[in-house]
Amino acid sequence: MVIPSMQGKLTGMAFRVPTADVSVVDLTFTAKRDTSIKEIDAALKRASKTYMKGILGFTNEELVSTDFINDDRSSIYDSLATLQNNLPNERRFFKVVSWYDNEWGYSHRVVDLVRHIASKDRAAKL
Repeated sequence: MVIPSMQGKLTGMAFRVPTADVSVVDLTFTAKRDTSIKEIDAALKRASKTYMKGILGFTNEELVSTDFINDDRSSIYDSLATLQNNLPNERRFFKVVSWYDNEWGYSHRVVDLVRHIASKDRAAKL
């Protein structure tokens, strides 16, 4: 378990799609409170434009795996693929989908990490 506090709270999977370097995450979760796809979309769109800009993307276009080749963001939330459980009165169970270029995006995060370490190293030497 990578994040022990999340045990039993969500389930998901990542699977390879028929391209050399793009994958997709299918994440299923139960929210702590009643919510909606509209609210989830708004929160992730806001994050993609502010504190997660350059890391998280947001799309509401009908795209396929090859559209994400060479995308340097770590995760691109696909709002059109988000689903809500259709059981009566169920307002907490959702499935979200996020694309990522597992080669290109990962490489960009490694570069970000190296830059961060270098900046800390320079600051320590001053």
